[in-house]
Amino acid sequence: MAIAPLFQKALWLLITIGALYAALLFCLLSEWVQTQALYAHRINTIRWQDINKPEQFGFLKNQVQPFTIPTPDGETLYGWHILPLALYAKHEEVLLQEPPGPSSHITQTQAFKLLSTDPESRLLIYFHGNAGTVSQGWRTDTYRTLSTPSPSKIHVLTIDYRGFGHSSGTPSEKGLITDGVTLVKWAMEIARIPRDRIIIMGQSLGTAVSTAVAEHFVVESQTEFAGLVLVAAFSDIPTLMLTYSFGGAIPILSPLRIYPRLQRFLGGRIRDTWPTAIRLANLVRRSRDVNLILIHATNDLDIPWRHSDVLFYTAANATSEEGLTQKLVDGVKSHRELGEAGWINEWNAAGGSGGRKRIRQEIVRHGGECFLSLGVFSLMLCARMGWELIALCRSQSACNLFVGGEGGVGFV
Repeated sequence: MAIAPLFQKALWLLITIGALYAALLFCLLSEWVQTQALYAHRINTIRWQDINKPEQFGFLKNQVQPFTIPTPDGETLYGWHILPLALYAKHEEVLLQEPPGPSSHITQTQAFKLLSTDPESRLLIYFHGNAGTVSQGWRTDTYRTLSTPSPSKIHVLTIDYRGFGHSSGTPSEKGLITDGVTLVKWAMEIARIPRDRIIIMGQSLGTAVSTAVAEHFVVESQTEFAGLVLVAAFSDIPTLMLTYSFGGAIPILSPLRIYPRLQRFLGGRIRDTWPTAIRLANLVRRSRDVNLILIHATNDLDIPWRHSDVLFYTAANATSEEGLTQKLVDGVKSHRELGEAGWINEWNAAGGSGGRKRIRQEIVRHGGECFLSLGVFSLMLCARMGWELIALCRSQSACNLFVGGEGGVGFV
């Protein structure tokens, strides 16, 4: 008789969990809720710190130049220009005389002049993931890492999308693409950095932005950049939602696998789908030269590494007008096992007018939402993109590059 109340409590617990889950799904039908959940732009765990004072995040005085730029549709974007350390050291005395804080006239700053007047400068444009600001979590460590292959030449430029941090507006797929295009146009037209000295890099949600921006320039003006680096990328949001869990613990649509029609119904109600696989295929197909790098960790709890597999095969298939099966790609691709470090897949194909299309997938076994060794990224950045190789590039333990999906909790 004592067992019956236990079963009754368990039943009510299951009913309560089911009701809460159903309420969650119902809420996700709202576009407002979708915006808050996907972009998580209101989540900011460093409100007590001033992002206009990058020194609070471990940078030297005026090593980071905060700035704002306007978008064509009337928003104002907040961003950071991070100077490479060796270049900062060389011009430290002049930089220390600059007024601290954000500049609405960035072209008049010393940091801008060091970028725009050096014919050997390189620019890495970085698009972060969801939640937080440009200074959130491990992002500041990532910026420092990105310039280490050439600490006197590689500048890093990053922005907060509309609705994030100090940027105005409300995030949306169309809006974030506009933000990304605005930043890249600023780099080419105002800073006058040639396209072959620019790498576009995205992480998590930023991979969708990066791909859409790169595709935009190929379609609009056949503009191709030195490279496109996608860290913890996903094929599209509806597909990601089938396996995604908040914080790696609370599933969204995966419990509905036994109800595929309901899964498709809910997936079809997602407003911002971010179809990266489709955009990447179009980008590869319409480009003369492609330098694409996909990086992912097998223990990423937010974005399964299989999404990078999908994107690798999608990109490889787009290099052929006739189309390629996965079996054919597997038979021709270059594959290299790295033991505990993971493995590398490479695909090389001829492009139009003598061009080359190079696609590299780097899968690491460890890291998850945490880190990937500097050596992995540095060697690829230098060797694959043609940027100079320095001693640090040869050390896989010199520093860390964070590569996990962000999921609104990692702030990578």
